[in-house]
Amino acid sequence: MLLNSPMVLIYSFKPVSPSARMSLGVLATGNNLAVALLTPLSVACAYKTTAMSNSKELEALAGVGRKTANVILNTAFGLHTIAVDTHIFRVANRTGIAPGKNVLEVERKLDKWVPKQHKKDAHHLLILHGRYTCIARKPRCQSCVIEDLCEYKDKTE
Repeated sequence: MLLNSPMVLIYSFKPVSPSARMSLGVLATGNNLAVALLTPLSVACAYKTTAMSNSKELEALAGVGRKTANVILNTAFGLHTIAVDTHIFRVANRTGIAPGKNVLEVERKLDKWVPKQHKKDAHHLLILHGRYTCIARKPRCQSCVIEDLCEYKDKTE
């Protein structure tokens, strides 16, 4: 685990107290938003633990939901998790990789089918594919490397 690799997190909190700003190294605040440059070590120090090893521990923190917990576990702690955001949800459903009615269903299917050694990178690659190729309004199917495998019916030219 790289304890000092930096990571920028944006929290949507209720107003952040001065003591929390100091302990988490908050860089900027305003309108219930706090931006902090965090490392796994600073998270561990702030919450007096050596590691928050699962999403339940992280979700117990104010302002941290399932997606944020999985992003922290993947990016900061190097665990093999996939946080399903709008891009991953869209790609998983359009392509048929992991169709589901909600993000939890898609997450469970991806967790089951994506090999462990690829989970850390799959999270980022699926997000990028959803942002730049399989975009919401007009997907760029002609430049998609998996077009022949994709089950999306309304492909564009």
